[in-house]
Amino acid sequence: MTATLVSDTRSPRARRRMLLAGGALLLLAAAGFALRWWTSGRFMIETDNAYVRADVVAIAPRVAGTIVAVAVADNQRVRAGDLLARIDDRDYRIRVADAEGAVAAARADLAAAAARVANLDARSAQQRSAIAQDAAAVSARAADADLATLAYRRQADLARQQITSDQMLETAAADAHRTRAGLTEARAKLATSRDALPVLASERRGATADLDKAQAALRRAEAALAAARLDLDRTAIRAPIAGLVGQRSVRAGQYADVGTPLMALVPGTSYVVANYKETQIARVRPGQPVRIVVDAFGGAEIAGHVDSFAPASGAQFALLPPDNATGNFTKIVQRMPLRIRVDPGQPQASALRPGMSVEAIVDTRGARR
Repeated sequence: MTATLVSDTRSPRARRRMLLAGGALLLLAAAGFALRWWTSGRFMIETDNAYVRADVVAIAPRVAGTIVAVAVADNQRVRAGDLLARIDDRDYRIRVADAEGAVAAARADLAAAAARVANLDARSAQQRSAIAQDAAAVSARAADADLATLAYRRQADLARQQITSDQMLETAAADAHRTRAGLTEARAKLATSRDALPVLASERRGATADLDKAQAALRRAEAALAAARLDLDRTAIRAPIAGLVGQRSVRAGQYADVGTPLMALVPGTSYVVANYKETQIARVRPGQPVRIVVDAFGGAEIAGHVDSFAPASGAQFALLPPDNATGNFTKIVQRMPLRIRVDPGQPQASALRPGMSVEAIVDTRGARR
């Protein structure tokens, strides 16, 4: 009876102690949660509207033709410059040969035009030399004519004085006439030589124009040859970047036109695009640390940092952007895309694939309002 009374009196006390202990634990837990929220939790901005992205490169031919070989398989890793596929290049080799022939012909035409200009330059130099010689001849004939005229006048004076004979006078007159005729002939030859020089100059201008045309034709032929060689080189479709082959639709034997999608290359580096509500980003700044929780990895976390903000909301890049200039308006919180770079050196980062769903948690501590 006494033990029962003692047990009954202790039970309420024990219960009070347990309640007090439980209340204390709850208070401690609440205080710890409040402290954690105050020191860090209130600075964590998170969203599950986030996905892994990568700068996927679509592979398409730049020349048309029949695919004769496919050098890669689905999901194969390739390096930059590796051969992906090859187009039948026979037609393009013929075009290169034709272009090489056109270049050879243009070079021959240029050489002929240059030779004509050089020939006209030589003829002009010869003509200027002939003009100088003819001018010297005119000077010599003029001097002879002057001497013969003086001799004739002296003989005429002597004849009037009957000091000389008629034969000497006639000889002097003949010499004067002959030298004047030679002077006239020399002057005519000089004039003819001078008249030929403008003709040669005109011919040279025409030859120079032909030379310019030949040079332009050679440049066009060389450009056509370079384009033909470039098209021939493009029949070998190579990887512009290193990555994994995906979405491969090309098959040997099919005809591929310019721009036909053949496959895609997914680079090894990925990033995350997180679509935050516009009411969440007031304290978000580039460079802030981000925890990336990957669904495909069982909730494993990958570290990253805020890279940049999109220049506009996602709705602005939609095919039909919203137009709120109407009478019936409902305010909708917009989503602002945020690009997050994945920190290098993490083993699981290389396993990220574009399209994976993730949760992004930005630590905004230290941000200034």
